[in-house]
Amino acid sequence: MAAAKSRTREQHIAVFGGSGSGKTVLVSSFYGPTQEPQFAKDNLYEVVADDTGQSDKLYQSYLGMKNAAKVPASTRFTHTAYSFLVRPKAWSEERAKNSKPFDALRLVWHDYPGEWFEESAEGEEESRRRVETFTALLSSDVALLLVDGQLLRDNAGSEELYLKSLLTNIRSELLRLKPELLKNGKPLAQFPRIWVLALSKSDLLPEVDAHGFKALLVEKVSDELDQLRQELRGFVQAPEAMSFAEDFILLSSAKFEPGKIEVTERVGVDAVLPLAAILPFERHVSWAKKLHDGGKVAEKIFSKAGGMAGLAAMGALFVVKKIKLPGPLGLVAGFAASLVSKDSIERGAALAGEKLKTVNAEALAKRDYLTAMLTRFKLDLEEAERKGILVRSKK
Repeated sequence: MAAAKSRTREQHIAVFGGSGSGKTVLVSSFYGPTQEPQFAKDNLYEVVADDTGQSDKLYQSYLGMKNAAKVPASTRFTHTAYSFLVRPKAWSEERAKNSKPFDALRLVWHDYPGEWFEESAEGEEESRRRVETFTALLSSDVALLLVDGQLLRDNAGSEELYLKSLLTNIRSELLRLKPELLKNGKPLAQFPRIWVLALSKSDLLPEVDAHGFKALLVEKVSDELDQLRQELRGFVQAPEAMSFAEDFILLSSAKFEPGKIEVTERVGVDAVLPLAAILPFERHVSWAKKLHDGGKVAEKIFSKAGGMAGLAAMGALFVVKKIKLPGPLGLVAGFAASLVSKDSIERGAALAGEKLKTVNAEALAKRDYLTAMLTRFKLDLEEAERKGILVRSKK
């Protein structure tokens, strides 16, 4: 059992948003389809919930939407962490090769209760739970900040009224928690460093694509975005290794109609897993190259990043700067070199277009299912960009 755990790499994603912004429906919509027979036919991988009770509840919520047009009940003031094992379908065969640093991914999905951004804490117990919850989210590589499409539509023509309230509430909550989170005022090495802005319920705004969503935010609340960006940068060591409001995605868990919920008409949900798995990998490679003050800062940050992101970053640092890393960090760099076939970490992160398709096809032909799965994720992100569902940072 211990060996199996050591062969799994974790990626954490934190989901933030106001109450009613769709966080609970989103996770049900993410997990439910992966349990349908058609998913197994169409994909190289499977998604298995670590907790059977959570699995049943999420799938039940999805089936309630699909078969009875029943919207999942909201979870007020409740933080839940959902843990999913994502592994190639030929998992036992992949593990037997033992040629890569890991053979499965574990996606841990956290959500932060929207009410806590909008209402003051009632008593010491709730204040303590807020700090504990936010602390639990600090292990995340990616944070999704949900912008509620329903509220944008309700405020058509004066969207800034809602957007300013959302961003100000989040910034105020961060300011309130800051003394508790930063012990002795010392910035954190571990903190969500990729903050993606997501338009939830995007089906309500069919005329808006990801580029239009980005443009709307820049036009209406660029000052508030920058204020929140600066606040987040104040939480972290080496803030140059951080991105906020550089990536944008459209999300719609289903199409809601009177007496009917079309769960197959989703937008962006299929890109969440590739986004959580691949974006840290690509971004950490870039950041590792930008840190010029030796290996110490990068070592401190990326050795704590965990998962594929940490492996990739340390590998990139090793490849680019020719730093001989001490002890286990040297092993991490060596492991990272085999992350994507035999390519270097840099080339693996930069794979795109026809070259990416070629690597994916070669991996399938060689029955290298892990590489096939990861390159498929990268292809899925490229497809989301072509469809106008996703805008990724060009930095």
